[in-house]
Amino acid sequence: MEYDFKMKIKVRDYECDLQGVVNNSNYQRYMEHTRHEYLESLGENFGAMHAKGVDAFVSRVDIQFKTSLGSGDTCLSCLRTARESAKLVFYQDLFRLSDQALAARGKVEIVVVVNGKLTRGDYFDHLLKKTNKQ
Repeated sequence: MEYDFKMKIKVRDYECDLQGVVNNSNYQRYMEHTRHEYLESLGENFGAMHAKGVDAFVSRVDIQFKTSLGSGDTCLSCLRTARESAKLVFYQDLFRLSDQALAARGKVEIVVVVNGKLTRGDYFDHLLKKTNKQ
């Protein structure tokens, strides 16, 4: 699969539960951190967007857990984007680097609110131009 962005994330001890594996909620945090870093790589910043009256909100999250990550593991967090009507959709995969096993697969849908009003997602168009997707 071709991805728009990749980054490495190292699992920290406190992210693991009693079974010694990453707690499920942390996979969503890894994906969120990757989305933020991706936007930064495009010259965007959630704080700056908010100051302009533009807010991106998660409207739906679907994560499939495949293989557990454990303390000290490093994963490769990958994403690709697609515009689907008024939403920007992030397809995200987390791979354990030691054996390239798929740890989690996610689909995250984002909507944009400008000055308190839900939009048709036009704000995403300039982002997608930066990735040659439009």
